Amino acid sequence: MAVKLGKPMMQRMKFVTLILVIALFAVSTVSLVIIMIINGEKYQGMASEQQLYDNLVTAPRGDIYDSNMNILATSSTAWTVYITPNGFKKIKSDDEKENVRKIIAQNLSEILELDYEKVYEYTKKDSYYVVVKKKIDKTIADKIRKFISENEDLELTQYIGLDETTKRYYPNDSLASVVLGFVGDDDQGLAGIESYYDNSLTGVSGRVVAAKNAAGADMPFTYEKVEEAIKGNSLVLTIDSYMQYVCEKHLAAAVDEHRAAERGAAIAMNVNTGEVLAMAVKGDFNPNEAFTLSKEDKDKLEAETDTDKKKELRTQLLNRQWRNKSVSDTYEPGSVFKIVTASVALEEDLVNEKSTFNCSYVINIAGQSYHCHKKTGHGVQNMAQAISNSCNPAFITIGQLVGSQTFSKYFKAFGFTEKTGIDLPGEATSNYHKEENMGPTELASSSFGQTFNITPMQMLSAVSAAVNGGHLVQPHLVSKKLDAENKVIETVSTEYKRQVISKTTSDRMRTFLQFVAENGVKNALVPGYNVGAKSGTSQKVSKILSTGQSNLYISSCVAIAPIENPEIAVLVMIDEPTAGQYYGSAVSAPVCSSILADILPYMGYEPKYTEEELKNLSVNVPNVVGAKTDAAKNTITNRGLTYKIVGNGEKVIKQLPEEGEKISKGGMIILYTEETDGQVVEVPNLVGLTATQVNTAAATAGINIEFSGNTQDGGLISYRQSIPEGEKVAYGTVVTVYFKDNENAADIAAE
Repeated sequence: MAVKLGKPMMQRMKFVTLILVIALFAVSTVSLVIIMIINGEKYQGMASEQQLYDNLVTAPRGDIYDSNMNILATSSTAWTVYITPNGFKKIKSDDEKENVRKIIAQNLSEILELDYEKVYEYTKKDSYYVVVKKKIDKTIADKIRKFISENEDLELTQYIGLDETTKRYYPNDSLASVVLGFVGDDDQGLAGIESYYDNSLTGVSGRVVAAKNAAGADMPFTYEKVEEAIKGNSLVLTIDSYMQYVCEKHLAAAVDEHRAAERGAAIAMNVNTGEVLAMAVKGDFNPNEAFTLSKEDKDKLEAETDTDKKKELRTQLLNRQWRNKSVSDTYEPGSVFKIVTASVALEEDLVNEKSTFNCSYVINIAGQSYHCHKKTGHGVQNMAQAISNSCNPAFITIGQLVGSQTFSKYFKAFGFTEKTGIDLPGEATSNYHKEENMGPTELASSSFGQTFNITPMQMLSAVSAAVNGGHLVQPHLVSKKLDAENKVIETVSTEYKRQVISKTTSDRMRTFLQFVAENGVKNALVPGYNVGAKSGTSQKVSKILSTGQSNLYISSCVAIAPIENPEIAVLVMIDEPTAGQYYGSAVSAPVCSSILADILPYMGYEPKYTEEELKNLSVNVPNVVGAKTDAAKNTITNRGLTYKIVGNGEKVIKQLPEEGEKISKGGMIILYTEETDGQVVEVPNLVGLTATQVNTAAATAGINIEFSGNTQDGGLISYRQSIPEGEKVAYGTVVTVYFKDNENAADIAAE
């Protein structure tokens, strides 16, 4: 039986219901206000994160050019491989989901050479975007695209993607690597020019914002916004690729020949502008594979068994190969510094060309004995002879005349108390005797270049001032900055820093340095050119005392050309030669000669040979291919060369050596008049011989010779050949043989 509610009860129920509706509406309204107004921005952002795909587009770094606009560093297209783990949520079957994950992990780990477990873990992250590997090249990217297309049924584009980015590329491999430096995975400069000018080279990244569906896949036609990336500024260096190649080639040969334990450095600089034309360090590295060690260093690493020590050693070895010895390492310059001491004494009118110095082997200063390298002493010598003989007692005497106050004033003026300010990171600070701490003995050792440490760059800058009219230049590596359209936006100034000595003193120093090259450091001479030079040999006293090792030296030499109107100076430093010879005139001076011999003709300087030089002058091989045999014979004999005909044809179809190569006078050209494989001969030993002996050995073996180095002195001995002994070569092949004065030059600074 139904209960009938009274009217009052019905009214009460309606009222309660109304109250509940109003309360619910109020709660809903408050919640909407909180969500839409108070926290609206927060929730809108969260929704955007779920619905929009926002990706940075890497801006290409600016290019780096040499002085002739040849590319030294550029950015090429690369790709970042990523996966979208949240995309797997649309797969309803757990078994199917696991299968797709394993297929992706297996294939990506193989293609990208990554650990399988690591890639598999990426597929399980709660994210729309997980980077698997950055900066892969087109070959690898194409393999991934092929993998995706071959598994079309799995719809892998829902889970794997490729974002276009850039990768730094150095087309010349290790050429100028310590100058250029390298970049990290994020394209940030980590060393060299790449680091110093990182802000200029770095562009402005772009953005791509696109809509995506619940599976995380792009929906570009729904929404897409693109902000284009802007390329960074480009740099034009003062480095000349050919000069850099020449310096590296000859330096590498010297480091190898003399087994330099602590590598070597070579700098070529315009003495008038401070433009660094070449800066080489061996051993160096390939910036395309900056974290790869040399074979020698890998062997050292493998020999270490302790895990922690091995990790530490690897870091040390990498830092060592990246380190630029020219600016980041200091050394005792030894007798090369005598150029500065002599310049100061001349400028202050304390000595002149007629000044004489008596060397009796030992000189005593404040109770400290200093010895000359020549045990019998040099006797009485004038200023030019004192520099050429590299006589320490003479320069100690000169130093005492100058005095500590004046010496310190010029030491600062020549730039040794401050960094040069060259545009490279990690420039070292010099370590020297302050004026207030410089007594007679400190002055004595400093006067011949020991007991203080400077950088090779500081030394070369000071030498430039001594010969360019007295101006201290600002060494630099960048000459121009270019915008994204390669328009010049900045040009670097080549103004002098200050006047250090007078032009008159500088002129006199050039005369002295030419005398030194012609009478002392003969190994620095270059046939056909007037050269000034000074070598130096310094003991590494601090290291000897700290390690207990002996016979640790730095062999160096500086050469200037053409000395009558200098443009280029080359400094070569070989650190700890261990093959026997260690004097700068025997180790580094020949390198200076070889570098200048290649560079000066390239710079447009025509050689002017003496009669003695003409006797040993190499001849350019003429082109006689296509000529009749009689005409070819006449052309060759008119050049002072000989010939050998192979075959019975009427015309020359091939010749060896080829046109443009250089061979010594009297050398033989092989003329082929018929097709033939040619005769193969074995290169003989051509080291440790006189020029006559080399010619005899070459003629017997059937090869041609080109002489390199100073060839006007009768006492020269060969010390290197361009093709190793025992190598099989074609009959008539040209082998370059390098000569030097093998007598130990008197340039060691004895303590």
